[in-house]
Amino acid sequence: MAAAQGRLSDGADGMDDAEDTAQGRAGGGLPPVFRAAVDALRTARVRPQVEVEPTPAPQRLAPYAYALEAVVVDGEQELADGRLVLLHDPAGHEAWRGTFRLVTLVRAELEPEMAADPLLPEVCWSWLTGALQARGLGYGEPSGTITRASSHYFGGLAERPAASQIEIRASWTPREGLGGVPDTAAHLASWCDLLAQVGGLPPAGPGDASVVTLPQRRDPQSR
Repeated sequence: MAAAQGRLSDGADGMDDAEDTAQGRAGGGLPPVFRAAVDALRTARVRPQVEVEPTPAPQRLAPYAYALEAVVVDGEQELADGRLVLLHDPAGHEAWRGTFRLVTLVRAELEPEMAADPLLPEVCWSWLTGALQARGLGYGEPSGTITRASSHYFGGLAERPAASQIEIRASWTPREGLGGVPDTAAHLASWCDLLAQVGGLPPAGPGDASVVTLPQRRDPQSR
């Protein structure tokens, strides 16, 4: 299991590399609570099938942001991918009802028959909330969309089989703990649980035996 890594953005000068963010907004340093939350993310341990890589953080969603991207792998095949962004506004945000916000995008290929299931959006949303609840994480103001997309090929591409994809876009406010710092490492672990579940991997441990995984993945991408 490898430690997660990522990139920081302070929203003022667009610096992305964690080692280059000693100076924050308006020449000040990064807020201690944000630095602590980021440090927890960067040192979190994730299951080996989920490979986490740095990605540039958005600079306009909040004064401070940190971003990770990940892919679920099985041998040489990629089963799902996603992005997780930690936002922080020291002044608080009315819509968040807090000073931190987690934003995610998760995608995976599906069998067309599975994509046509009318209950799929509700099931996928329950996977997100269930992954947070399974680790006992407090959160608020969840919101998001579940999108199903299908591609059909014609003409010179007619030999390609139809392809279907599920996409989860969501955000939630992590409950702030001691010193106003949320347990970002646990939230990252729950997000990796979601990624693995959408990718069709079995539960990581005995405690997750009730998790329903997505069967019959469409031919995954080779790496």
